[in-house]
Amino acid sequence: MSVETDDGHGHGHGHHLPAVEDWPKGFGEASWWPFIAALGGSGLYIGAALFVLGQPEHGVVSPLAGPLVFVLSTAAFLAGLYGWLYHAFIVDFWAGEADDHGFPMKLTMLLFLGTEVATFGAGFVYYFFIRADAWANLPPIVADGNVLNALVIANTLILIASSVTMHYAHHALLKDNRKRFVRLLGATLLLGLIFLAGQTYEYYEFITVYGFGLTDGAYGSAFYALTGLHGLHVALGAVLLTILFIRAIYGHYSPEKHVSVSTVSMYWHFVDIVWVFLVVVLYVGAIV
Repeated sequence: MSVETDDGHGHGHGHHLPAVEDWPKGFGEASWWPFIAALGGSGLYIGAALFVLGQPEHGVVSPLAGPLVFVLSTAAFLAGLYGWLYHAFIVDFWAGEADDHGFPMKLTMLLFLGTEVATFGAGFVYYFFIRADAWANLPPIVADGNVLNALVIANTLILIASSVTMHYAHHALLKDNRKRFVRLLGATLLLGLIFLAGQTYEYYEFITVYGFGLTDGAYGSAFYALTGLHGLHVALGAVLLTILFIRAIYGHYSPEKHVSVSTVSMYWHFVDIVWVFLVVVLYVGAIV
């Protein structure tokens, strides 16, 4: 539904706000998009579990159950993120970038990253248990040392470079160098997309050339769960960077108004740090 929103100065803007007003009665004023995103995210894990249970050696459920739940959950997750990001970023598009709510937004991002640390931490703990208990049954790709190759190293350097360009893009904005800010922000987005393409090709090569898949032992499940989860975060970061880049082209940011840039920068640096840990633990640690 189309509603009128106030920018704090008595000026309304007619555009769609996908929450609050269209929330079913009885739920107060809570936004329902984070709830949908959470359901979709939970469904991803359920879909992965059903996929394993649907393999011929198990046959507990239909082989199509896992992929179907995974696709539907992905759709719900992306829809929830859309509504959530709409409120966090697009609403400010109409009233101008906020400059007096920086601390709450940054605190919210820090709290969100805290939950992400816990999520990845649980995955790492699972992996370490595997290494301690089931390390003898390594896939050939790991036993032969092929899990760490030139593509992985290049992809790592690309993601680290994107973190550098993101830092200097934010720095350029603070110095009111808008042209440099837009160029470096665009470079960050491009590097992120190249990383995703590289990881997709890495999966393709591992599966088709080396026969190393999700169900290839305990290591395979840990490897694809952790790297896939990270890839999902990079994809989300690419969406955020795209929003920033479009808004930057329209001149929505300044040295005084850059809350969205700061929070997305925090998220992107976190994603890069997690990848470095993944490379050290999953790739280097597996062959040492």
